[in-house]
Amino acid sequence: MTITEFISDRLWQLVLQAVFAASAAAFLTATGTESGIVVILLIAWLLVLLCAETTAFLRCHSRLRELETIMEGLDQKYLFTECIPEARSCYERRLSELFRRAGKSMIGAVSDARASGQEYREYVESWVHEIKTPITAAGLICRSADPGTRQKLSRELARIEAHVERALFYARAESPEKDFIIHKVSLADIAAQALERHRTLLIQSNVRVETDRLEQYVYTDEKWTAFILGQLLQNAARYRSEQPVITLTARCLGQRIQLIVSDNGIGIPAHELPRVFDRGFTGSNGRSRGGSTGMGLYLCRRLASCLEIDLQIRSQTQDENKRGTEVILTFPAAGNLTKT
Repeated sequence: MTITEFISDRLWQLVLQAVFAASAAAFLTATGTESGIVVILLIAWLLVLLCAETTAFLRCHSRLRELETIMEGLDQKYLFTECIPEARSCYERRLSELFRRAGKSMIGAVSDARASGQEYREYVESWVHEIKTPITAAGLICRSADPGTRQKLSRELARIEAHVERALFYARAESPEKDFIIHKVSLADIAAQALERHRTLLIQSNVRVETDRLEQYVYTDEKWTAFILGQLLQNAARYRSEQPVITLTARCLGQRIQLIVSDNGIGIPAHELPRVFDRGFTGSNGRSRGGSTGMGLYLCRRLASCLEIDLQIRSQTQDENKRGTEVILTFPAAGNLTKT
């Protein structure tokens, strides 16, 4: 609280006191009191008022600083009402009681919302694991179909499985610290997992995958990073050119490692690049080709943030010889990790 704010808050009291002092001075003068005595009384009144208001300001300022310090020290700010120090006046006591009642109500609502969210996430995870059984069974059944039907069914089942996996990771992203483990892992192993998982899609899309210098080790969670890479592979296959090529390249930047995923697809319009990581954003390409949910890159950015991976994207759409998209994942050095 500043002095200006304090004076503004108590302005009406100061005005009333000034009116009272002026009235008292006029009364004393009218009853024959010497002007010198009136002036002395006014000066004394002013000094007493100044001391009283200064003391009140310092008490308010000190109290607010104390409360601000408590608030800044709390990780969960909504617990502030439970940590307020003992009240110094009857008014403050009643006000604190009202705040505590409101705080308890809010804490109850937050706890209920968290419990409900946890139940929902657990249900989603359970549903995902259960739905994988009929998906696998359908894949086995479609093997007995004719080649044309088998190819179509395999493609659709792969799409279903990708959506199911996305739902699972979306649910787990609400509490990531319970699911990922940071350890040293090979980029080649991560790439192999992602490529194997999306092998059907890549083959049916006639996508050629090239790798370069993936014999690098990074500190990350293998499963989550493979999911991120898988989403990038799906996007590259979905928005492919006539002769699609995806290149996975590793590059050292001191103690950090970069994984560059580039393709020669149709690219992303420049004005849409700042929004590609927004939740639900499909863009003009997604609307024209259909089937886009706008969740893939959103999840990539969210999970990359949890893993402390810097995720950047750039793309070109104009030049026929330079069309395509490039996504760069920069893994942190082991010494810079804050989550293990």
